[in-house]
Amino acid sequence: MTGINKAACIGGGVIGGGWIARFLLAGIDVNVFDPHPEASRIVGEVLANAEKAYAMLTGAPLPPRGRLTFCTTLEEAVAGADWIQESVPERLDLKRGVLTEIDAVARPDALIGSSTSGLLPTDLQRDMKHPQRLFVAHPYNPVYLLPLVEIVGGEKTSAAIIQAAMERLAPIGMKGVHIAKEIEAFVGDRLLEALWREALWLIHDDICTVETLDDVIRYSFGLRWAQMGLFQTYRIAGGEAGMRHFLAQFGPCLAWPWTKLTDVVDLDDALIEKIGRQSDEQAAGLSIRELERIRDENLVGILQALKGGHDGKGWGAGRLLKDFEQSLWAAGGRATTSFDPSKPLKLVETKVDPAWVDYNGHMTEHRYLQVFGDTSDALLRLIGVDLAYVETGRSYYTVETHIRHLGEAKLGQTIHSTCQILGVDEKRLHVFHTLYDTGAGEALATAEHMLLHVDSKAGKATPAPAVILDKVKAIAEAHANLVAPEGVGRHVGQKR
Repeated sequence: MTGINKAACIGGGVIGGGWIARFLLAGIDVNVFDPHPEASRIVGEVLANAEKAYAMLTGAPLPPRGRLTFCTTLEEAVAGADWIQESVPERLDLKRGVLTEIDAVARPDALIGSSTSGLLPTDLQRDMKHPQRLFVAHPYNPVYLLPLVEIVGGEKTSAAIIQAAMERLAPIGMKGVHIAKEIEAFVGDRLLEALWREALWLIHDDICTVETLDDVIRYSFGLRWAQMGLFQTYRIAGGEAGMRHFLAQFGPCLAWPWTKLTDVVDLDDALIEKIGRQSDEQAAGLSIRELERIRDENLVGILQALKGGHDGKGWGAGRLLKDFEQSLWAAGGRATTSFDPSKPLKLVETKVDPAWVDYNGHMTEHRYLQVFGDTSDALLRLIGVDLAYVETGRSYYTVETHIRHLGEAKLGQTIHSTCQILGVDEKRLHVFHTLYDTGAGEALATAEHMLLHVDSKAGKATPAPAVILDKVKAIAEAHANLVAPEGVGRHVGQKR
């Protein structure tokens, strides 16, 4: 699958900044052109939020961050880019002009995507010399966390370009969905527009406040939509008879005059002020940036929950995250890892994120085990027990663990772990991990593990192959010269 080597983003607002962050955190160099005098600050703030979100989202080894370059001209920005994303304001004349200019100076084989949320690609590509490479690539905010991109071609868009765009999104953790026919607002925004229209009437008619309306969504069907969408949710609602029964039972009510979907509410000054006042009260003093951080933390939690769904295989957007992480681990496993044999291996570095803390504001107990487990996984990848090896039906399983809590890891604290190999034979691997406060250098916890090499198909411990043993024994021989760490062999309640 061909990936994106260099991207150009034309426009760096909320959506453009999200695209920039998504590309950069995938290791892609990005050129940016945006004449707004505050463009650098705006993009910087979006990127800072994105980095915080990714730190919470995954422990997989992200590639080195791409290089960000602000350019003074559009031509300079698109030079050498193989994916160009236009995210200028939603005006047909402006977008058409910008896209035509991009088309005139971009590399002949560059893909050109527009972030429009409703304009037809056929109208956008009207004046282009190479209209076959223009398509709508409509994302959702925040682009760096929400993975969906609606891919919509115009009358002159090449089918091969649509396919190429879909393929190039997967390596950066996004899911392209091809909308078969071009219509204004595509699919997602059409659904949102219908809900938004009815919501405005409910506020206009004083049926409820904006906070009550949001509560109705987030405490009920919003939770269902996050993991099963609309039709699969209603399939379940039909009981054992499924969707056909649901449609037969509830279909007739669609003819009832409940909604005002075809009536346009008058957004006069009074209604705007009512909504604005209620929205201010709902925010309770939280700034936009604070709300963005809360949103991101919540989205991360939902994605991580979905990642573990369906018997650990992942579900919905969580399955996509799981697949993305596997590709990151595979890439990280292929990288050459250097280490100093004169000291324990430094294998994991992370921060204590909000999802990890308990009611005391400290990292909760099971997160220590998670970090130590990640450390063991990093060691296994280092010796060749990577995803490809595990797919053969063999791996190391942890059969015994002893964790000591020596200090407190707190919210936002940067921590890292080290690994010292205490012993190895053809079946067993004995390791000792230490978790440190990176800033102070203080040991916060230790974990002693015994692992067995297992053939899952045979259902028993088996000797590891020579190619694995040679690597782990080389590290073990170097670590044999180290002083045994304090705490080795301790049991619960043992006197110091």
